[in-house]
Amino acid sequence: MYRVRHWSIRHSRLLESVYRAFESSLAAMAPLFERIGYARLERPIAAFERQAKGLMFDCQMCGQCALSSTGMSCPMNCPKSLRNGPCGGVRADGNCEVKPAMKCVWVAAWEGSQAMRGAAKILEIQKPVDHSLKGTSSWLRVVRELRPPPAAAKAKKSA
Repeated sequence: MYRVRHWSIRHSRLLESVYRAFESSLAAMAPLFERIGYARLERPIAAFERQAKGLMFDCQMCGQCALSSTGMSCPMNCPKSLRNGPCGGVRADGNCEVKPAMKCVWVAAWEGSQAMRGAAKILEIQKPVDHSLKGTSSWLRVVRELRPPPAAAKAKKSA
C-alpha cells in the first residue's frame, strides 16, 4: 500500500487529470443520482470509493477529501492527522517524527503538488475534520456541491 501511495504522489499530475475527468462524469450523473436518492447511493458508492482510494492513496475515508489540493497525498495518513501542513517534528531527512521509517505526509504532499496544474491549492487552508462525515462518500458530496439545488436551477431557467 505504501508503495502505491508514493506512486500516486509521483504521478500526481496524471491523477489530477483523471480526477478532473471523473469529477465531470460524476457531475453529469447528478440528475440520475438525485432521482435514485443520495441516501440510497451512499453505502454502495462509499464502499467502492473506499476500495479505489484505499488502494491508490491509502485513503482513510474522512469524507472531506483533500487529495486534489495535497499533491495526491492523503493528509489523514499523518499520525497526528494534521490537515494544513507538517508539524515541527519533521526530521532532516523528511521523515515523520512519530513513525521515523515513514516519509512525512506533508513533505510528500508538497512534492506531489509541485507537479500538478493546481499546485497553489496546497497553500489553501483546509477546514478542520468533521468526524461525523468519516466513512461517507466525498464523491457524492462533490456532486451535490457542483450541482445547484433544484429550486435554484428552476429559477435560473425562468429568468
